[in-house]
Amino acid sequence: MAREGLTGSRIRERRTIAGLKQADLAQQIGISASYLNLIEHNRRRIGGKLLLNIAATLGVEASALTEGAEAALIANLREAGTDANLSQAELERAEEFAGRFQGWAEVLSNAHRRIGTLERTIETLSDRLAHDPKLAASVHELLSTAAAIRSTASILADDKDITPEWRDRFHGNLDQDSRRLADSSKALVTYLDAHEGESPVQSISSPQEEVEAFFEANAYTFAHLEQGEVTVKDVVSGSDQLSSVAARHIATGVLQQVVADARVVALGDLNQEIERQGLDPVKLAEHFGTSVSLILRRIGALPDLKAGLVVCDRSGSLLFRKATAGFAIPRFGAVCPLWPLFDALGHTGQVLRRSVVQAGRRDTEFECFAVAEPAVVQGYNTLPLLQATMLVVPSKPTDGHEGEDVDEIGSTCRVCAKLSCPARREPSILSEGF
Repeated sequence: MAREGLTGSRIRERRTIAGLKQADLAQQIGISASYLNLIEHNRRRIGGKLLLNIAATLGVEASALTEGAEAALIANLREAGTDANLSQAELERAEEFAGRFQGWAEVLSNAHRRIGTLERTIETLSDRLAHDPKLAASVHELLSTAAAIRSTASILADDKDITPEWRDRFHGNLDQDSRRLADSSKALVTYLDAHEGESPVQSISSPQEEVEAFFEANAYTFAHLEQGEVTVKDVVSGSDQLSSVAARHIATGVLQQVVADARVVALGDLNQEIERQGLDPVKLAEHFGTSVSLILRRIGALPDLKAGLVVCDRSGSLLFRKATAGFAIPRFGAVCPLWPLFDALGHTGQVLRRSVVQAGRRDTEFECFAVAEPAVVQGYNTLPLLQATMLVVPSKPTDGHEGEDVDEIGSTCRVCAKLSCPARREPSILSEGF
């Protein structure tokens, strides 16, 4: 139903709020109750003097009855309905719901946005608690110091025959250890609150996160760099996000790869070819005479496609991550072993294509393309330094693979809702009783 066709629904809502019966409002504005009933059920268009009379009687501006609900509100309602697996018929009633019950629609929309934010926060905090080396070291320091204090205090309490000299030494140890505990606690609090006022999702604590923030700030596109107007050194040195030496080193390597890829395949040419023959990495690689992994990287750089991209080395460590809405990619590794990315490592040169959904997020389906290829040319009789690349493209359930199996995968075990997964390595915080 068009938004301008919901005027009747808003009139009914405002009349109800005002405590007027349908017959009373019809009498005040000089029309029959049956005609007003047709108007309120959006079966008669309304405008001009009659609309002004109704608005004046209800004590509202006429625009409050004719203007549609905000597009963002309706979009959020549709998204919430999709997440709840509502039917298409129910999704189409989102505008009617927003028109009739605007207050409740805003409550539902805000709740859905907050749930999404909390889910992302849980994923980030779970990754950090499990894999952040600085946090792990800080917690280890706190526990070690507390254990030392407890041991010293136990000796002083239990042994009544300690000489004054040794007692003074133990007291000195207690003083030093308590100071160390206080300093460690202060350092940990400072670390956790380093970005006061920001959400945990926004805070940065590792070189990898600095690099991620750098690429997000540039929307993963570097037109001036690809066109040779600036150098990699210029881009890296001019970035506010890259504060550490490690982050600048990582970003330099990725940008050098971007420049090398751009010399082979320009984004404009790639976009035109995708429009001509569709999103088929193998055919695109044949057309441009290059590797599939390079094509996957270039597709991941197209801003309009909104695709995700993940690159890992032979050990499975993530070297690069570009997230896409609905597909969670952990920041600190320990990702789901069921990803096509890791299957590709066991089938060097073979291009894998799988349709997947993430556990607990069956509303969004993705098409994944993955391939593992040597990163550099090695000498004779040496193991290749492999890199696996996976492109994650949002898709509809019927886009190009109707009838095919869709695999359910996770992000990381700690926040995966698929409790019976045979690849599980540790309990999920979503498990009952965990």
